[in-house]
Amino acid sequence: MSDLTYTQSVVMGLLQGVTELFPVSSLGHSLIVPAWIGGSWGRLVTESDSSGHTPFLAFLVALHVATALALIVYYWRDWVAIVGGFVGTLRTRRIDTADGKLAWLIIIATIPVGIVGLVAEKPLREVFATPLIAAIFLFVNGLVLLAAETLRRRQVVRRREQGDISSLSSSDAAVIGSFQIFALLPGISRSGATISGGILRGLDHEHSAKFAFLLATPVILAAGVLKIPELFGPEGSGIGGQVVVGSVSAFVAAFAAVAFLARFFRTRTLYPFVAYCLVAGGISIALFA
Repeated sequence: MSDLTYTQSVVMGLLQGVTELFPVSSLGHSLIVPAWIGGSWGRLVTESDSSGHTPFLAFLVALHVATALALIVYYWRDWVAIVGGFVGTLRTRRIDTADGKLAWLIIIATIPVGIVGLVAEKPLREVFATPLIAAIFLFVNGLVLLAAETLRRRQVVRRREQGDISSLSSSDAAVIGSFQIFALLPGISRSGATISGGILRGLDHEHSAKFAFLLATPVILAAGVLKIPELFGPEGSGIGGQVVVGSVSAFVAAFAAVAFLARFFRTRTLYPFVAYCLVAGGISIALFA
């Protein structure tokens, strides 16, 4: 990875920060975009050392941590209240506040992907981390978003209303959190899957997006922190400066992305991202097949 340039680190940092939160898959784009460009960019995806490690994926770890930090900064007031609510439930042994309930909803929603991720994340990454597979799953991601919007419209017609996060039950949180498991596949968006799960469980788009971003924060941060040691091994040799620059770029892009999407989903739907995923995924499949 000593060939990783500062230009590439900035571009990949910006790409990671935006696509992690937009419902279009960050890992999928981190595989597809370099392959689109080709040349030295394409080698970022395909190169590996003698033991089979892919240094580029280790570089992406730092970008994920930077994205999680951007989410924490953006939602810092919420996180202060959530942590305070959680501590309160431990002290009183009751869940009698909205913040305490939200804290436990996040914990419950995180358990499924945490368990599956510890067991299956690395095998899935090694098997499916290719541009063609990512393109296929990006197309599938568009179908998932389309299915969620179609089913949501039927629910609205039937029930004529949608709720906010406070209306969720523990089982709702578990179901929504389980949708994050699909994001272990490159090309399937974590935020897209979780937002889809949220609107299928009765949330409107605005609250589905917020709950998705809150859920993503501990998962992305924990996964990144667990893999940070890889950057201090052979995979991270000679790219310390590029990691810092890429991480700063990812932080700025992620903060801007969450600020934009928080406003966007107040009045808009997933349909623009459906169109993008189907078109970009279809073209990429044709290109890489």
